[in-house]
Amino acid sequence: MSKLFLILHVLAAILAVGPVAVAASIFPRVLREALAAPGAEAPVTTLRMLHRICRVYAGVGIAVVVFGFATASSLGVLGSAWLITSIVLTFAAAVVLIVLVLPRQEQALDAVAGAGAGDAPTGAGGSGGAQGASDAGAVTLDARASAQLAMFTGVFNLLWAVVTILMIVRPGSTTGA
Repeated sequence: MSKLFLILHVLAAILAVGPVAVAASIFPRVLREALAAPGAEAPVTTLRMLHRICRVYAGVGIAVVVFGFATASSLGVLGSAWLITSIVLTFAAAVVLIVLVLPRQEQALDAVAGAGAGDAPTGAGGSGGAQGASDAGAVTLDARASAQLAMFTGVFNLLWAVVTILMIVRPGSTTGA
């Protein structure tokens, strides 16, 4: 049963985390394209698709955790330091995605989609459909917002890279290399 859980865990990780990592990484570049061409529909359509991939596969990513716990339990390694570290880092990656990446993607998408209606999403005073920086909930969208989103996505991807390394190397494991 351990092998089945491990297979399902690895497949879930590849098929769920991979698309989020790639789509979230592409989003800031396409956002810069949308900012460079206000009113262009193609980048906005691409941003919508990338954001949807991130949202949907983030939910599917719960399977990674479920199968991971099933695998760890069947192998009797739930108390291992490398696994606990991986769990903490996985939780941190989920928080980065849910709190920092997805909401900023939504704000950016709302701002550039609003720009198609004649609002300016860029520039010193551009607010992507918001009335001004003093308004509650106003979104100022510029190259800095894209760079910040890219940074948070990089942190998310780095956390997953470390988790992957821990899963492969498993410090202290008797079955590790």
